[in-house]
This record gives sequence, C-alpha cells and structure tokens, in this order.
Amino acid sequence: MKWIILFGFVALTVVLPLPDFWIFQLNYIGLYALTCLGLVLLTGITGLTSFGQAAFVGIGAYTTAFLTLNLGISPWMTLGIGLIITALSSIILGLITLRMSGHYLPLATISWGLALYYLMGNLEALGKYDGLLGLKSLAVGEFEIGQGRSFFVLTWIILIASVFCLNNLLDSQVGRAIRSLKSGTQLAEAMGINTFRYKVTVFVLSALLACVSGWLMAHFQRTVNPSAFGLKMGIEYLFMTVVGGVGYVWGALIGAGIIKLLDDQLQVLLPRLIGTSGSYEIIVFGIILVSILKFLPNGLWSLVSRYFPIARRQENWAQADTLPERTMPVKGETVLDVIGITKRFGGLLAVNEVNFQIQAGQIVGLIGPNGAGKSTTFNLITGLLPPSSGEVRFRGELISGHSSREISLKGVARTFQHVKMIPDMTVLENVALGAYARGYSSVFSAMMRLNLSQEQSLFKEAQRQIERIGIRHCMHELAGNLAMGQQRLMEIARALCADPSLLLLDEPAAGLRHKEKIALASVLRQISSEGVSILLVEHDMDLVMEVCENLVVMEFGNLLIQGSPREIQESPLVRAAYLGTEH
Repeated sequence: MKWIILFGFVALTVVLPLPDFWIFQLNYIGLYALTCLGLVLLTGITGLTSFGQAAFVGIGAYTTAFLTLNLGISPWMTLGIGLIITALSSIILGLITLRMSGHYLPLATISWGLALYYLMGNLEALGKYDGLLGLKSLAVGEFEIGQGRSFFVLTWIILIASVFCLNNLLDSQVGRAIRSLKSGTQLAEAMGINTFRYKVTVFVLSALLACVSGWLMAHFQRTVNPSAFGLKMGIEYLFMTVVGGVGYVWGALIGAGIIKLLDDQLQVLLPRLIGTSGSYEIIVFGIILVSILKFLPNGLWSLVSRYFPIARRQENWAQADTLPERTMPVKGETVLDVIGITKRFGGLLAVNEVNFQIQAGQIVGLIGPNGAGKSTTFNLITGLLPPSSGEVRFRGELISGHSSREISLKGVARTFQHVKMIPDMTVLENVALGAYARGYSSVFSAMMRLNLSQEQSLFKEAQRQIERIGIRHCMHELAGNLAMGQQRLMEIARALCADPSLLLLDEPAAGLRHKEKIALASVLRQISSEGVSILLVEHDMDLVMEVCENLVVMEFGNLLIQGSPREIQESPLVRAAYLGTEH
C-alpha cells in the first residue's frame, strides 16, 4: 500500500500542472530525504548519533563541482569518484570515532564535521567561502535534465530505489545483525556478530547516501559553497529525521517534507495572519516542532504506521535447505574445563580459584546464594569478562582471553540473567538472529534480495527451535509484547539456533509457570540426549534437582562443594550457605 501511494504521488506530480515553485520544493524534499535515510540507518536503527552528515553531502557536491569545472569530467563519472572518496573518508573517520560511546561519539562527529567544513572553506582550489560557480545541469546526451520535472523524476527514482534497498537490507540476516546493535554489544557479540565491523559498514552506507544527495544538489543548484554543508545543516538533517521518525525508513520522507514545507510556508503565512513582519516564524516553527516531539516522541511516522500494520511473514520455508550442523563431542569427552579461574574487581574478589568440568551431554547446575559469583563465572566462561588468573578450555582449546564473539563461533551459546532481545522484531526474527553464524550474506546481496534461499533456511531453523521450546503460538508476535517467561523461552530457542556444543542458561525458569517449567525440563533432557552439554544457573531447586546430573555450589566467589544432587541436598555446608546454619 505504501509503495502504491508513493508511486501514485510521483506519477501525479509529473502529470498534473503543478507550479514550478512546488516542483522546486519537492526536488529539495527528495534531496533532503536521501540524506535523512542515511541517518535513519545510522541513528534510528543502529543507535549512533551523528551531527556530521552534512559534511558527506559536501564531499559529493564538491567532488563533482571541482572535476566537472576544472577537468571537464562527465558528471555521471564524478558520481562514482565521489562515492569512492566518500567511502574512503568515512572508513577512516569511522575507524577512529566509532570506538567511542555515549556523548563522545556525537562530539566527535561535530568535530570532524566542522573540520571538513572549514577545509572546504579555506582551500583556494574549492573557491574558499565563495565556492564554485557555473556548474551545468545534468544531461543525457542532448537532453538536459534541468531543475524541473525531469530532475524531480531522477531524484525521486533514486530516492525510491534507496528506500527499497534499505527495506530489503533491514529485513535480512545482515539487517537483523544491524538492528541488534542498538541494544548494546553484549547480545550481538554473543550471537557471533562483529559489532564494530557492522558499525563501520552502516556509517559508510549512511555517508554514501549523503554523497549521492550532494552530487544531485550540486547540479540542481549549479553552485556549491560551504554554507550548505556546515554544522547547522548537520543538525537540521538530524532534526528532520527525528521529527519524521528516526526509527522508520519512511520517516525520512515525512520528516524532510514537513520541515522543508514548514520552514518555507511560515515565512509567507505568518505576516498575512498577524499583519507584521519579523522572525516570528522561528518562534512558531520551534513551538510546532517541540509539540511534535512532546506528543509523538517516535516521530510522525509512528502515527501514520498505525494505518500500515506490519504484514505477517509468509511461512514459505518448508522446503528450504537445512542449515549445516557442527560435529558434536563424543560421549565422555570433556567439553568444558574450568581451571582455577579468578576475577578481581579492584579490591573485590568476585570469583576465587573455581574449578569444575562438564562432560559431553551432561547437565551441570551452578548454584549458590545471591552474590555467590555465579553470573560472573558465566561471564568469564563466555568471554564477557577476562579472568584475572586461571584458564577456561572448551573441547581442549584455551578460550579464556578470547572475545565473546570468538567463543560463540566455537560452539558456546548462552542466555542472560536479564533478558536481552530486540523488542521491535518478531519472535521469529529474534530467534533467527541466533543462527547468524551459520550462514553468510553480503550487504549488496541483502539489498538486492539475492539471499532468499538462505533467509528461508534461517527461518526454517528458527521455527524448528521455537516449536521445540513450545512457543509456536507467538512466533509472529513482537518480542517486546511477550510476558517475561515467554521471553526467556525465546532466548533459549535463540541460543539453540546457534547449534551449540555447550549451552549456558542463566536462570531460564524465572517467570515460568509450573507447566512451562515441566516442559522446559523435558526440553533440557532432550537437548542433553543429543550430545549438547548444559551449564545451568537457577534458583528453582526443584528444577535443578530434577534435571542436573552434577552440581557446583558457590559461596562468596568460592567453590564450596561439588557432587550429585543427592550429595548436595545432604551436605551441611550447603545448608549453612543457604540458611545460615547447619541445622
């Protein structure tokens, strides 16, 4: 429906006898929307705030202006050259700045945005602050595109193609990886996703969209000067994106249109209404925008999207190929060997020389009172924390000191004490994220929809694990709408999608009802029978005693005792740890 409306709008604009002024306005809206699309991907989807987007618009504009005026190169060739220069500069800037977090990243983007602005304004070859004048409009052979309807068609075809490619990208294996970045790096890295690489990739894609906008703008305005690429425009682009809906691809079009029309029309309408001139339009403009942000914090598209609900995904993967599976350890093989691991946080000794082993297909419980160091031990095993001393071996290979991503790729999957998920993705998509490392598709293939067979295989595996864990009825629900117990089951299904040899479950029964706990116990036994080893942290002692073959008890970071469930139940040391007395 959205596509029909968009194509209908473009067709009517071309056919109807609209005044040249409105065609001119729509051309600017298309140019601004292209830049805002990059900010939707960078800021709304990935969570990286940038005030320097206008600088990349400037690179695209100045590249084509300089090359066409001084070297006589065709504008169509300068687009490719501009994209290469933009890609290289954005990679360098991304490698430097994207390691920052919090308020440091926006400050860094302001810094290099200003640096590029003053560089453009001080180079003699670029005309300094007067810029470059006398550019020719784009032409195809003898046909000159100009600034009217022909330019509108070109701009909006590029814009529509960009929206199409971006929607395809976000609805893919690569897109799910990108969408996971906003919730932090722990979840994504645990799924085997190289978060820094994807941040740089998104940064470059965002810059390339801005470059295309700058290239078009240079030949539309036929002049280039640094005033259009400074910090003011960087803030304005970000503002357009937020007003339209920073988390929505379509919000870029709405935001660019609203801000451009308000900015222009208030200057005309207010003097007529109040009978005097001045800067009152700035005041009214500010009031309107603050009101939008107050009552629609997710942008204007969040209001429009109520009438365009997300279509239920068609289940067309029944005949898809099965994903490759790893070779499981043989019975009796030591899967996990924890050797004297210790973790200090300053003067606090959180884990002190803990030792235990897990054999293939064994379910081991890691229990102890609150604050015993169980979750810290989990984090030491999975690479979220480096040990102060000691080592962890997985199937004989040293993994302590490796990143959580590297460890996950070796066959270690986990859930978290506090559920980690992407709430605006469906259960199916969240679970499919777990199988990220079992397939590969490039950004280009995702944009062009060349990865359909792999997508079907990923969803087939995700559905299998969802049904296995017993939440088939909510497979197409948004994960953020689930009850806590269902979210925990979804996490287990996502971990199983990684095809692990070792599964670490952090309080999986928290929030589950009695029947759900019984079903969970049955699933854990089935997983164990297939050769998957399980390390379980759980406070529900009935579940622990029912499914675990061996228990490791911790107290104040120390290993208190190991043994069978019966031995642990009868131990006076355990009763003292839990109850404060041996009797």
